[in-house]
Amino acid sequence: MAQQQQKISLTRYLVEKQRADGLIPGQLRLLLEVVARACKSISQAVNKGALGGVLGTAESENVQGEIQKKLDIIANEVLIEANEWGGHLAAMASEEMDSIYVVPNRYPQGEYLLMFDPLDGSSNIDVNVSIGTIFSVLKKPDDTPGVQEADFLQAGTQQVAAGYCIYGPQTTLVLTVGNGVDMFTLDREQGSFVLTQQDIQIPADTKEFAINMSNQRHWDEPMKRYIDECLAGKEGPRGKDFNMRWIASMVADVHRILMRGGVFMYPWDKREPEKAGKLRLMYEANPMSWLVEQAGGAATNGKQRILDLKPTKLHERVSVMLGSRNEVERLTQYHAEKA
Repeated sequence: MAQQQQKISLTRYLVEKQRADGLIPGQLRLLLEVVARACKSISQAVNKGALGGVLGTAESENVQGEIQKKLDIIANEVLIEANEWGGHLAAMASEEMDSIYVVPNRYPQGEYLLMFDPLDGSSNIDVNVSIGTIFSVLKKPDDTPGVQEADFLQAGTQQVAAGYCIYGPQTTLVLTVGNGVDMFTLDREQGSFVLTQQDIQIPADTKEFAINMSNQRHWDEPMKRYIDECLAGKEGPRGKDFNMRWIASMVADVHRILMRGGVFMYPWDKREPEKAGKLRLMYEANPMSWLVEQAGGAATNGKQRILDLKPTKLHERVSVMLGSRNEVERLTQYHAEKA
């Protein structure tokens, strides 16, 4: 019994952040609780897999031109339906929607904006590999009537909360409200997220990198230089052997880096030179970059800090290099030398 009494639920954690630390107002606390409940519902759908008829494609495309999976659409709908009526949100934006979703007039409108990738790593759904939900919360500008897409175009430094939920052997919620990074594990018997790790810190040095090596021929020279040095191992200029990991799910790759260090890279490449990168700035790169920075790591697009970038459109793309600080700084240095 004593051990059970020591468990801190997500609800208690958020209440204490609101009451004792003054870090989050009441509306934000409610919003985060609703997002967590939505993630529990998505987790249940993911776990059912073929038994729930949720595998396979939906024979439709999202705004990015990507084929949608059935679970992409289900997860998107779960997050919208869970959040639209609570009175804490003004609008939402998602990878799966062309434009913003304004809270309907029949519901009270709150002061926050929610962005999400409802199911990151969709290519892994049908092969039972870890996938997840990424989310970012912004405050709606006070000086604008109604809600416009422009209200979402804020730099990552303006985020008031960010996190992800990974659906793996355990369902785990990772969260920051600007005061470090904490982790919660879903207790399925109790039906609640329980605090299992606090103040996560990413080691500054690492011997692991995550990148899709099949794209190597398309990379810019600084990225090729960095990877070539890693592959050279002890005999090369780095003087140590590296391991490569690549799950093709940003949530899973970043989760591993938070747990034991490493560097994740999804750089610009020559196939689509007009695009700054592959990953979306607003609801993938920004929340993950803030989590990584809050855990002592760093995040860059090769030229500057990702969180300082000012978005110009909702689905803007960006080159991403994040994780262990010393490796990210080396990558930034190589890009600066080329420039």
